[in-house]
Amino acid sequence: MKRRDFLTKTFAAGVLAGAAGIGVDALGKTLTESSSKAISDAYDLVAVMNGEPGVMFDRAIEAMGGMSKFVKPGQKVVVKPNIGWDRVPERAANTNPLLVKRIVEQCLKAGAKEVVVFDNPCDNQQKCYTNSGIEQAVKEAGGKMAPGNIESNYVKIEIPKGKKLKQAKEHELILNSDVFINVPILKNHSSGVLTICMKNLMGIVWNRGIWHMHDLHQCIADYATYRKPTLNVVDAYRVMKTNGPKGVSEADVVMLKSLIISTDMVAADAASAKLLGVEPSSVDYIRYASEMGVGEMDLTKLNIHRIKI
Repeated sequence: MKRRDFLTKTFAAGVLAGAAGIGVDALGKTLTESSSKAISDAYDLVAVMNGEPGVMFDRAIEAMGGMSKFVKPGQKVVVKPNIGWDRVPERAANTNPLLVKRIVEQCLKAGAKEVVVFDNPCDNQQKCYTNSGIEQAVKEAGGKMAPGNIESNYVKIEIPKGKKLKQAKEHELILNSDVFINVPILKNHSSGVLTICMKNLMGIVWNRGIWHMHDLHQCIADYATYRKPTLNVVDAYRVMKTNGPKGVSEADVVMLKSLIISTDMVAADAASAKLLGVEPSSVDYIRYASEMGVGEMDLTKLNIHRIKI
């Protein structure tokens, strides 16, 4: 059995069917057929297609070794979706609430002492938490919502490997957590090209405004050298292909019904970029982070497992 199992061209075509303006061969040029393989074998990345958010996560986390591999009994877990915008789920500006709900449920089932969910949103926090559907989903799952808009909850940290970003103020929930699960939504972004795993980390810092003034892409990569989540789960169920990050209407959204999971942010971002027909190397922060040793951008070096539901 070869070490490298890759996604197929059929996978890419199926995922992107009906997505106007997005090339169906985006993933197929890099990722090839995944053969059957024991779950106990270590995958660098798992990609799932054609399912509902909760079902896709269940299949993905099972392939990664189960939630108990990442969450131990009695641990404190922080889940960080994108809840940055006052938008309903159909607009694909925020992480799908059904995915967040299932992640919280799985963490508690694995024995987590508590699971806390938060973001530092761009729009009014309560409207974002409510209208995204995430607050209700988290409460139904048994988790807790925490505020992300109070400056006193952020602590100054140093970034030793940063080139442009040397310091930041990070939320104390992250600093005090045992497990940090990063759950971005894949979407177009006006200044970042795409917002996925690494850019989603901007929601756990207070003073992110300076990132936009001092080389946004390098700052994203710099921060990624310091803060590496335990697990990254990319929501690509509904994807905003234009007018991101907030979107103008549902016409900006395509249904991809996909999910990508990895412990490597760079790999997850690179594979997610491929879903939208974007070369990872053309997104500066992905390339910078790879060059700085944060993770692996070259998907041909990874052991990738594809699941079609």
